[in-house]
Amino acid sequence: MEQHRILVHTSHIPVRWGDMDALGHVNNTVYFRYAEQARIEWLESLGVTDMVNVDGGPVIINASCTFLKPIVYPATVDVAILIGKPGNSSLPTYFEIRCVGDDATLYAEGAVKVVWWNPRTGISQPLPDFIRQIYRHG
Repeated sequence: MEQHRILVHTSHIPVRWGDMDALGHVNNTVYFRYAEQARIEWLESLGVTDMVNVDGGPVIINASCTFLKPIVYPATVDVAILIGKPGNSSLPTYFEIRCVGDDATLYAEGAVKVVWWNPRTGISQPLPDFIRQIYRHG
């Protein structure tokens, strides 16, 4: 059973010529960069500007992506960030990548598990309440 997901942010990111590889499409690693940029923009919109300060912050513990259709230059990608039900210290996030002008086609989708981590102790810590509130009120 798929977990309930809430859309929390959308970013439009221009595809650069250098994002493509020798096969003439955006390199697989760049999809993760697009998702990272959108996720960071979302966190910054929440006031999490120092990603890991002395009080802790978000770190990634795993990431996956399913590549469904190649993206080629020129294009602008539309990256949607969604969140799932928060755990004690972790937050499942998801991304969907489409191209502007071809909104019906899903080019890639993936998941990134984020854990709130304390750099002083080196272990996870409870998610901040403002993160939990987003899911509760979404």
